[in-house]
Amino acid sequence: MEQRETPLNFEVEQIAPNFCKARITIPSDVVNKAYDQALIAQKKSVHPYGFHHDDIPLEYIKQNFENNIKNHLEEFLFKHFILGFLYQKIHDEKINAAGDPRLTQIHVSPGQDAAFHFDISLFPKIEFQNWKYYPFRAPKRKNYKDLDRQATEFMKEEKQKRKEFYDPTINVGDWVSFDVWIADEKNEALFGKHKENLWVKIGYEEADKEFQNLFIGKKIDTLFYTQQDPIQEYFGTQMGSNYNFGIKITNILPNAYFCFDNFKRQFRLKTKKEALRTLIEVFSYRNDISLRQAMVEEAFKLMFSKYEITIPNYLILRQQKKVLEAIKKNPDYQVYKNEKNFEDNIRNLAEKQIKEIILIDQLSTKEKVKITQDDIASYLNLTKRPRMKEFIYFKLPETKFEGQETPVSSEIVIQQCMREKTLNYMIYNFTRK
Repeated sequence: MEQRETPLNFEVEQIAPNFCKARITIPSDVVNKAYDQALIAQKKSVHPYGFHHDDIPLEYIKQNFENNIKNHLEEFLFKHFILGFLYQKIHDEKINAAGDPRLTQIHVSPGQDAAFHFDISLFPKIEFQNWKYYPFRAPKRKNYKDLDRQATEFMKEEKQKRKEFYDPTINVGDWVSFDVWIADEKNEALFGKHKENLWVKIGYEEADKEFQNLFIGKKIDTLFYTQQDPIQEYFGTQMGSNYNFGIKITNILPNAYFCFDNFKRQFRLKTKKEALRTLIEVFSYRNDISLRQAMVEEAFKLMFSKYEITIPNYLILRQQKKVLEAIKKNPDYQVYKNEKNFEDNIRNLAEKQIKEIILIDQLSTKEKVKITQDDIASYLNLTKRPRMKEFIYFKLPETKFEGQETPVSSEIVIQQCMREKTLNYMIYNFTRK
């Protein structure tokens, strides 16, 4: 992926074998510009008694809305500068992180460099040796003719949709990638060449109307400026803002058809026969688990039999919290909660997940896996159809908030895409013998 142009500074200090601290700083001139924009935004959104709206002194805003502005500034700088940069640097610096970094301290004040401090748990380097040659027994598919018919029909339908598709503009259901930056009233970029790249799915619901209105009908390379709420809300939930955002559409993945070119590229398939055989992996089920999921489970089981990974309790507890948050969103949560071994099952699942993430992240570093725009397109392509989602093991974080699709940093997409590509690479090497 291309390196972002950024004024940020990244420092990391290893405190112990299993722990390091990272600090990202933003130059004071950038902080000052962001602070001035926050003041103006706050001024436009308040109506203090005794002042005409246009006559409110900025000094009054500074004194009376200090906490609002500080909280907003911290959130804005984090999302526009820090978040994506942090994940990029962890990958570039080959930091063997165990779980996500934890934000521990923020220092933001006008006239000074801003500093964001993180704790990062580490895991010892795994010494992979000749792993590609381990004996792997792939689960067998069910030999039902109906499975072949389902896969064949799916391929036929989607290829016909591709043939009939002609619209180069954004439509409901599409994935859209866009660069976004802050501009002044003359549409000049405020922070030099710094841009943040985001992905958003154009949702179908009433709550998604604003994103629909913002993007539908636009094409790749379309550049426009907006003060619409959806983008404002992504960068700032602490207070209202009316920033002038520059936006450039960088990619569109149409939902109108499932792309078999991406599918074949992702799984290194050369022929229609190979594509059909791979498709059947998500049509063939045994004990409520698809053949593809069973294959992944067996691949990890093999790797863990060769590399013992013991997870510290504090990492398991953190992952447990994430697992619980996800399960609580499930309509059947109360049913699961009343099961006899619910807590043990949650802990076991959390331990399993963190072990898999640690192994796959380190294997990715070992094998020098790189991510391209084609890889991202192939990964997101699988989200277009419910059955095809079964091919994704490392899923994106929830992109819906209160029923509305919200943007996600491209670096978060890249992280999950990297894990998925590494997993596919592992299975490819196990099964090609």
